[in-house]
Amino acid sequence: MTESDAEVRSPAACRKVTLGTQVYEALCDRLVGGELAPGEKLSLRNLADSLGTSVMPVREAVSRLVADEALEVSPSRAISVPVMTRAMFCELTTVRVAIEGFAVEQAAYNHRARDLAILSAHDAAFRHECNAMIPDRVAALRANRDFHFALYAAADLATLMPIITGLWLKIGPVLNLDMRLSSQRLAIGGAEAQHARIIEALRRRDGAEARAAITRDIETTAGLIASTGRLTP
Repeated sequence: MTESDAEVRSPAACRKVTLGTQVYEALCDRLVGGELAPGEKLSLRNLADSLGTSVMPVREAVSRLVADEALEVSPSRAISVPVMTRAMFCELTTVRVAIEGFAVEQAAYNHRARDLAILSAHDAAFRHECNAMIPDRVAALRANRDFHFALYAAADLATLMPIITGLWLKIGPVLNLDMRLSSQRLAIGGAEAQHARIIEALRRRDGAEARAAITRDIETTAGLIASTGRLTP
């Protein structure tokens, strides 16, 4: 049996992804990418229409996201994105520094050449929007998210990715709300410089420097968001 035959016949290759899982992943992508804002009300029908599917798989996906604490359902059955309190934001930021810092440190040691190529492409896309006269904020959000998740994937520690995704499901809407509403953070946030610092640290396989750069990136962004007054007491 050839290697390709083994891949085709392996359980992972034969596993089918259900429609409910596809919808769940699409909604996760919207939350992580900041497309849904804190406090935003959601309709099963509108979500189904936007995803080109029926209500049933959307209801299944929403139930999973409620269990993940990424969405909430009121006693009247209204679905919404949770509002972030200042205390919870600070707690999530502290956890992100620890977990994402570890992931980036490991990425410095474990990455491959293709990981650097992918990171550089996402960094270039983000840098383009930072320097544009009229930046496309949606494209900037996407490039920033893609950079971070490619970075964490480069650690080559599969058990880390669901943990980090869980953090971003909760913090993604507020993390990206400020950038989505105003392009000012692209100019003053400093993420561009930290991304370059991270890539250079990875090239040198300097785990401590890479970890310091992602910590600075996370904490600087958190400070800017906290200063906007959009977090609830």
